[in-house]
Amino acid sequence: MARFFITLSYNGKNYVGWQIQPNGVSVQQKLQEALSIILRSQVEVVGAGRTDAGVHASKMIAHFDWNGKAFSCEDMVFKLNSFLPKDIAILSIVEVKPDAHARFSAISRTYKYFVTTNKDPFLHELTYRVNFMPDIDKMNALCPLLIETNDFTSFSKLHTDVKTNICKIEFAEWELKENMLVFKIKADRFLRNMVRAIVGTLLEAGRGRLDEKGLNRIIKAKNRQVAGDSAPGHALFLDDVQYPVDIWL
Repeated sequence: MARFFITLSYNGKNYVGWQIQPNGVSVQQKLQEALSIILRSQVEVVGAGRTDAGVHASKMIAHFDWNGKAFSCEDMVFKLNSFLPKDIAILSIVEVKPDAHARFSAISRTYKYFVTTNKDPFLHELTYRVNFMPDIDKMNALCPLLIETNDFTSFSKLHTDVKTNICKIEFAEWELKENMLVFKIKADRFLRNMVRAIVGTLLEAGRGRLDEKGLNRIIKAKNRQVAGDSAPGHALFLDDVQYPVDIWL
């Protein structure tokens, strides 16, 4: 049985998220359907994580197993891109070690969130437009607190099926690029809605409504209701997933 990693990107606008759900079409569903048609056998794919409805991915990793006739990874990329809709693109397919796992082998994930104050008819579906200029210095001053903590209960969607809300953030920072505020955050794992809740909370600091003491109170409360509102999903991108070097063949 051979295992393959698929690297793909997608615009999440038309999907209920990555994971298959009964209430709409998911990216995982479209990928499984395309693979099953091409390989003429039922194929299941496992993703590196679950992006929510409307959230995009510049780089998502998924794996699938295959014990049938050998195929060219390059040809499979071409065939999948021919079958899949325009808002899902396969970037590469590579064989990995049989015990490599798209989700559990990942050592870090990176997200980016895009905020603007400009009205742009070409970017409004991919950015969050706010009607004030956030103070980037005040927002960045709070980022070290996120790196120092490990319990993100106050930034997690309620009633999820995870066993722990412990995460380790390696990097968190806002950067101003022309008229765009880009928030980049990297961690070993993320909870559902976590990045959007963090962004919404930090934007409160950008308004001058939240300081270091306030964020500390939010973190220690372990209560989602005391943190800021979740920022909209349409401006959030899964940017990268990293793995140990020894999983590759």
